[in-house]
Amino acid sequence: MARLAADPAPGSLRGVPVKYRPMNEETWAPHVTVAAIVERDGRFLLVEEHTAAGLRLNQPAGHLEAGETLHEAVVRETLEETAHAFTPEALVGVYMTHFGGPGESGATYLRFTYCGSVASEPESRALDPDIVRTLWMSADELRAASERHRTPLVMRCVDDYLAGKRVPLDFVQTHATAPRSGTNAAPRR
Repeated sequence: MARLAADPAPGSLRGVPVKYRPMNEETWAPHVTVAAIVERDGRFLLVEEHTAAGLRLNQPAGHLEAGETLHEAVVRETLEETAHAFTPEALVGVYMTHFGGPGESGATYLRFTYCGSVASEPESRALDPDIVRTLWMSADELRAASERHRTPLVMRCVDDYLAGKRVPLDFVQTHATAPRSGTNAAPRR
């Protein structure tokens, strides 16, 4: 049964079940991110990047930007961080996690992890400023370097990929009313 606020005042939301109350400016929302898993010859494409905690390993990953689809975001982030043109083939999973120390509000992240392929050679372009280098590691090498992972999701996503978890790309839809960067054109998948 829905929880009710006690003694509603006329015209107030008291007495309205919490789940039916409208959202307001203080509505919580997670940070939406994307990540790419690329495997070639048993090795995974990773980036070594500067973070507040020092150098860390991560999949090519980053935030969804206004006006782009998740598919576009993972292609863009992979190119920016590795100089590789990424072609998504499937969604591996959607992961929600929270980071923040004791007494900190922290931040919650909703991560969409895709798997796919990259061209054999990277494009000639500079990498994002925080990226030190790209590297290829086996799952065992990555597991052995767990203290250097940016988050526990780095290994979790690889493990899910190795377990064969895949969802077709068309599982994630962008509705025609979703805002698009600089255009009124219908969104792409």
